[in-house]
Amino acid sequence: MDKIVKDVGDIQSRLLDHRPIINAEVRYFVREFEEKRGYRESRLLENLNKMVQETNEQMLPANIEDTSQQLSNIIKRLEAANHMAERVQQRELEAQQNTHLQANLEKLKEDWAEFLKEQQRLKEEVDEEHAKAVGEVSTRFSEKKKDLAQYSFI
Repeated sequence: MDKIVKDVGDIQSRLLDHRPIINAEVRYFVREFEEKRGYRESRLLENLNKMVQETNEQMLPANIEDTSQQLSNIIKRLEAANHMAERVQQRELEAQQNTHLQANLEKLKEDWAEFLKEQQRLKEEVDEEHAKAVGEVSTRFSEKKKDLAQYSFI
């Protein structure tokens, strides 16, 4: 029985476990590929890596300087635009205040005109009362004058 299990395990590993075969095939393929191609891909990758490093060393500082200059220009433009927007808002606020002041001035003018009309009406009432009072006083004075004139002839 022990031998049967060993045989079954050996059969199973040969039929189902292909890792040793695949590993051997991969090593063979890589060795053949590298020998026939003469390590061209490795040299090509090394050359590309060197080119990328040189490009980064040369181009990156120039690009950073250009980018910072462009950002500086953009910031200046944005500050100018903000300043202009603030001026427009200030003018609009002043215009609103002027409109409000103008409305207040018109209301004050209307109130003043109404006040003057009321004062004129009150003046006319006082003038009428004064005229009545003067008339009454004149009437009394003339009556007193008549009475006095009667007493002086007696």
